[in-house]
Amino acid sequence: MHRDKSSLARIAMLVAMLALTVSLAGCERTKISDINQDPSRFAGKDVTIAGEVTNAFGALNQGAFEVDDGTGRLWVVSSGFGVPAQGARVAVTGRVQSGVTVGGRSFANVLRETKPRQGD
Repeated sequence: MHRDKSSLARIAMLVAMLALTVSLAGCERTKISDINQDPSRFAGKDVTIAGEVTNAFGALNQGAFEVDDGTGRLWVVSSGFGVPAQGARVAVTGRVQSGVTVGGRSFANVLRETKPRQGD
């Protein structure tokens, strides 16, 4: 019976390590400079960026805001998630898209927010 408890403990440890590995992999952040250098590589894929909000405009829970991560800047289109204040530090997950117009403004590349954002 001692051997059974030891085996169960090892299995539980392996499951915990696997869960931690999976959760950390989901938190991987992409550099904005990588997106700006090759947007087609990220097109249609969910990525997470993090940085400081440098510009923002919006109303009624929609709009856009620009994030600077120190490697570059990228506009984020938010529909239903609201727009953070300038100076806020955020982590944003969304899909990279090209040729988007929001509020009469056109953007070459944007991140269309797909999940509620978190503080950086």
